[in-house]
Amino acid sequence: MPYRFLDIAGTPGVKAAQAENGSGEFWADFKGNRDFTRLTEAERHFIAQRDSFYMATTSESGWPYVQHRGGPPGFLRALDDTTLAFADFRGNRQYISVGNLAANDRAALILMDYPGRRRLKIYAHIESKSLADEPELAARLETPGYGTKPERALVLRLEAFDWNCPQHITPRFTELELAGALDPVRRRIAALEIENAALREELMAKDWKP
Repeated sequence: MPYRFLDIAGTPGVKAAQAENGSGEFWADFKGNRDFTRLTEAERHFIAQRDSFYMATTSESGWPYVQHRGGPPGFLRALDDTTLAFADFRGNRQYISVGNLAANDRAALILMDYPGRRRLKIYAHIESKSLADEPELAARLETPGYGTKPERALVLRLEAFDWNCPQHITPRFTELELAGALDPVRRRIAALEIENAALREELMAKDWKP
């Protein structure tokens, strides 16, 4: 099966670098064991858990621009197996990504799972859509309670994706993830404090003399 991700990334310069570094033959003959142009349940589940991602676009002068996009978990939604979308929340109002996409709709995304040391890479074409003109899409992208105004919807037409190996990914944890992991420790500390207080009272009662 063709390895679509490397079909896109494998420019002549990339192939030359692979040959120079001894991996040219491996990647020249590599065939994927699945379709990396359609999301499966594994990718959809992974995407639904993410509260941020990194998105790269290219300016008309050729300079790349990488932006961090964040929101509540699942704000990036898989609408079907080849389409993603998210509500574009108001930020510092520089609109660099939006401007770049108006001239060149190609983008690359990296979605990180730091605790699980997993990384999903995505190539897509991105189209900006008005939330006011697309009420059904706006309803699908709602994030109740988030408290930040979305300015538009960005719809991604998937070209290819790939999973990276866990090498060099340092585990990091959000406050929410740490809270869940520390709950048993907090409960144990609370129980020990109660036990300690009871023992102190018992010792004080034994030491007390009328």
